[in-house]
Amino acid sequence: MAISYKKLWKLLIDKDMRKKDLRALTGVSTTTMSRLSKDENVSTEMISKICSVLNCDVGDIMEFVPDKKEEP
Repeated sequence: MAISYKKLWKLLIDKDMRKKDLRALTGVSTTTMSRLSKDENVSTEMISKICSVLNCDVGDIMEFVPDKKEEP
């Protein structure tokens, strides 16, 4: 299973926020923002900070998606 943060980016658009706004409010580093952009793992502490600032639940910003199967 892979992680997707597409819901986070959509939520930021809905709230008329930019990534830099989220960074300023949460204190999340540029490295963590880069990891989020690449759908890589980030700590639950960071996810918690983001959810707290956006007043949302974990499921509102991320989801697990099945790995893409390679065709023979």
